[in-house]
Amino acid sequence: MSSKTTLPTAQTALPGRSTPLPTDEVHFVSGRPLKGPHPEGFQTAIFGMGCFWGVERKFWSVPGVWVTSVGYSGGITPNPTYEETCTGLTGQTEVVQVVFNPDEISYAELLKTFWEGHDPTQGMRQGNDIGSTYRSAIYYLDEDQRQQAEASRDAYQAALTAAGRGTITTEITQAGPYYFAEGYHQGYLAKNPNGYCGIGGTGVVCPIGVGVDA
Repeated sequence: MSSKTTLPTAQTALPGRSTPLPTDEVHFVSGRPLKGPHPEGFQTAIFGMGCFWGVERKFWSVPGVWVTSVGYSGGITPNPTYEETCTGLTGQTEVVQVVFNPDEISYAELLKTFWEGHDPTQGMRQGNDIGSTYRSAIYYLDEDQRQQAEASRDAYQAALTAAGRGTITTEITQAGPYYFAEGYHQGYLAKNPNGYCGIGGTGVVCPIGVGVDA
């Protein structure tokens, strides 16, 4: 278990591969292209909240979100497979990439969905899903996203502290490469309506309305 909850080094990480894994071309629900092109002026956010099946479903249902995809980011191994990430030897996190229309929804509103959609205090796990791949993470794309992410973390931490809850362990760092997950993971809970995922449909730890202004 320790290998799954301890991040690897460049020397111990799996080598991965130079070519991307095969994946879906379009979103199973919306039919929009996963890899673009996306409409001009649209923006991208990347979040890790545990099992990416349920996280993607949360975000594809949010008004103003253009398209979502699931993938791996935040680690060392390039173009990892799902099986490789499960070993804990890639350093990668299961993440959702969210392409959104900033005229319809703000990054701050997406952060609200992030904080209230999972438990950000659990370290290298999310519920029964244990391992570094399930860690809570925000990978920001620019300085504005960084500032908003950190401010929202501080606001939610204040609310958690006041309620006697734990300390946020969310990783907030600049986005590196995003690797699309295999096709069978894309839109998984739409393709498999009875599929299980530990990320459910309700907020976990934070009272609604706490955070930066949306």
